[in-house]
Amino acid sequence: MASETVVAGLKKYGIGSKLRSLRLRKSMGLAELSKHTGLSPALLSKLERDLMHPTLPTLFRIAIVFSVGLEYFFNPESTPVLEIVRKKDRLRFPDSPDGKQAAYYFESLDFPVPNRALHSYLAEFESTEAEDTKLHQHPAIEFLYVLSGRLELRTAEDAHELADGDAVYFDCTVPHGYRKLGSKRTRALVVVLEPRA
Repeated sequence: MASETVVAGLKKYGIGSKLRSLRLRKSMGLAELSKHTGLSPALLSKLERDLMHPTLPTLFRIAIVFSVGLEYFFNPESTPVLEIVRKKDRLRFPDSPDGKQAAYYFESLDFPVPNRALHSYLAEFESTEAEDTKLHQHPAIEFLYVLSGRLELRTAEDAHELADGDAVYFDCTVPHGYRKLGSKRTRALVVVLEPRA
């Protein structure tokens, strides 16, 4: 049990309310966040209500899901003019945390930047059958630039083939999904602009 001094010292950072704000901004429930982090919904609820204080590894697991650095929780007012993200520091995640076959893997290219206006990713696509293409939608605008290979962007009504050097800008409120075409390694730069809270 933390001493009163420690509890009072941590309270000024408002970590619980920042966790909750990040989760609600993504319209994510505790159960969904639990799947992404491996932490129980009950634990996440206690952290959000400041009934428990997270360890740094626990906080880091949550921060990765929301593409923020740890400094977001301790000094969110600082806005860096420049932030370098080294290749060796990036982590690779599947598009789906449920352990099923991933359609693509992504690496956040800007995760340490607090309060950023956009989110950028390097995505590598896996081979899937057309009928296995998972459509999803979310409130955002997306820009995708194909670095290598061929990619199919599927919406509820159409399928568009993109090759290396092609780019697409679209409204993510339209259900959409991706599928690698051919055997060549298929990678893309993805930039997502979400509406401000």
